[in-house]
Amino acid sequence: MVSRLVPVVLLALLAALHAQLWLGRGSIPRVQEMQRQLATQTAANDQARQANERLNSEVHDLKEGLDMVEEKARSELGMVKPNEVYVQYTPR
Repeated sequence: MVSRLVPVVLLALLAALHAQLWLGRGSIPRVQEMQRQLATQTAANDQARQANERLNSEVHDLKEGLDMVEEKARSELGMVKPNEVYVQYTPR
């Protein structure tokens, strides 16, 4: 009787471990989904970090000198200095 009970208990434990592996909180599919979410969030964080660095650089330039202000006025507003001719070249 005892000799039959040990394999049954071991099989039950094995089944419980497999169920936990495939269906439980730390299951393989759940871990893979979390890894995908982590990769997506990491990429979004990298893009946001790069945008922040560009903005910080632009703020620094605006605080430190008027060159950036002049460049912005020329490129975005089309402003020119007195007695200056504006020529726009568009490569083909």
